Amino acid sequence: MDIKAETPDAPSLIGPDEAPPFQVINPEGKASLLLVCDHASRAFPAATGILGLDEAALERHIAWDIGAAEVTRKLSHKLDAAAILAGYSRLLIDLNRQPGDPHSIRDISDNTIIPGNVGLTEAEQKQRVESFFHPYHQAITDTLTHLWRRRPAPALFSVHSFTPSLGGEDRFWNIGVLWGRDPRLAVPLLDKLRSLEGLHVGDNEPYSGLDVGYTIDLHGGAAGLANCAVEIRQDLLEDDAGTERWADILATIFTDLLTIENLHQVEHH
Repeated sequence: MDIKAETPDAPSLIGPDEAPPFQVINPEGKASLLLVCDHASRAFPAATGILGLDEAALERHIAWDIGAAEVTRKLSHKLDAAAILAGYSRLLIDLNRQPGDPHSIRDISDNTIIPGNVGLTEAEQKQRVESFFHPYHQAITDTLTHLWRRRPAPALFSVHSFTPSLGGEDRFWNIGVLWGRDPRLAVPLLDKLRSLEGLHVGDNEPYSGLDVGYTIDLHGGAAGLANCAVEIRQDLLEDDAGTERWADILATIFTDLLTIENLHQVEHH
């Protein structure tokens, strides 16, 4: 399967020699599962620069989900599953928010002003949508469609990471499972994570899937596909050993979860 970014109506902010707005890994993977990583990258195109920030800001969680991309890549390999990873920083536009949402293109993130996002016109915001948002979500649609046509219906799993402290409050979970109304993937995943010694597991923590779940709602929930997301604390993903450990944990669990009978049926909850 060959997936390419479509040319938007407005001039793209991504130059012809720059990285595409998404990366597809293992599109012919045998698992009936699609992995997605909305905040995989801290890259910026030349057209925007780094939005008036200093280089140190790009190392922080405000620019990307630290470690999430590597967990996704490794999990794709271990499960032989297709994966879609975002190609550019969440500061340009958050791919896990509805365009127009105040959190879609932030002026301020974790008390840091984003100068290049202040005072954007509607046309400039739409250019971000066309350049980064629509191609990424179209790639997810195309890949899910491909997997679905092969049968059975695929599950959708989104990988994120979170900062250990936000707004002066410490967040003590090692991992949280985010989900909405469909329990088929989330509940057995929670059960298996909680059975592992030494893990502090959050149920809809540090965010609730009922509040923050645009990607899995759009591509999973609306289609009746089993879906959920995880948030892994980023200090557990700061080196290769950490991302390997979490990819191993999730791969072992998913090897069992993917055999659940009704996981691959279309059910609207």
